[in-house]
Amino acid sequence: MLAMILNKPKQPLQLVRLPDPTPGPGQVLLKVRACGVCRTDLHVVDGDLVEPNLPIIPGHQIVGTVMEVGENTANFSPGQRVGVPWLGWSCGWCGYCLSGGENLCDSARYTGYQINGGFAEMCIADERFCFPIPPGFPDIQAAPLLCAGLIGYRALSMAGEGKRLGFYGFGAAAHILIQVAGFQKREVYAFTRPKDVSAQGFALKLGAVWAGSANDIPPEPLDAAIIFAPVGELVPTALKAVAKGGTVICAGIHMSDIPSFPYSILWGERIVRSVANLTRRDGEEFMALAPKIPVKTEIHSYPLAETNTALDDLRHGRFNGAAVIVP
Repeated sequence: MLAMILNKPKQPLQLVRLPDPTPGPGQVLLKVRACGVCRTDLHVVDGDLVEPNLPIIPGHQIVGTVMEVGENTANFSPGQRVGVPWLGWSCGWCGYCLSGGENLCDSARYTGYQINGGFAEMCIADERFCFPIPPGFPDIQAAPLLCAGLIGYRALSMAGEGKRLGFYGFGAAAHILIQVAGFQKREVYAFTRPKDVSAQGFALKLGAVWAGSANDIPPEPLDAAIIFAPVGELVPTALKAVAKGGTVICAGIHMSDIPSFPYSILWGERIVRSVANLTRRDGEEFMALAPKIPVKTEIHSYPLAETNTALDDLRHGRFNGAAVIVP
């Protein structure tokens, strides 16, 4: 198979030919039909996440067709279409796993980081962390649901019942989540890079009631804010925009350092919290919800050999919506 390999952080991925993988017990072999490009992939490639299992095939928003199953694999059979997310394995027996919090498992392993991912023609996945793709979603439309959608959905659940939501960073996750929020009759206030008229217009087109730059104060106090951009400076900024009792949710896997800020902007029982990966329950719930909305993803597709271009375009904000690799 052909695959894009990361041999060393901060270097371009290399297109190589590798032996076809073989599934072990409890695993499925997938023919990759599409794989979304996520900012977490940038964090892996750029060395922000410091424990990759190198060399590694990145990519963790995988849509594939089951080609073969390993021993003791009961959930899937050849020909089925499934999705594979960032969380690729957990131990199954620790307190977190047994209580449904496998996203917090200390032994967890991640797709495209410690487990070879989907920037390839084939990949192996643990059947426990595969989700059936709803009928009616084309492969490239479904791929961003596997992380941008799922992590966004988990972040939204942490926002409680708040009506006015602020989204800091309007990329792949936000453009999916605004559709969920609209379905739930909530208002979205979109915060983008300074003077990013394109992203602000994109947000308004998708239903935002207001769009501005990240440092702007919204016209109404927010009930909750979700920070998708990996910028720690946005935490005190979002706290200033959130009403008393509100929550600021850091939705990224990685974020730059949060600067010091006065207690006054945290006071009033405001909450700051993070999102750690996803659970299988998140996947099951969101995959059932997405067709009801229905979620429509804005896609920019790239062939496998142009994965580095897709990563660079994401890094510099050259598109709205989501990038997807199509082997």
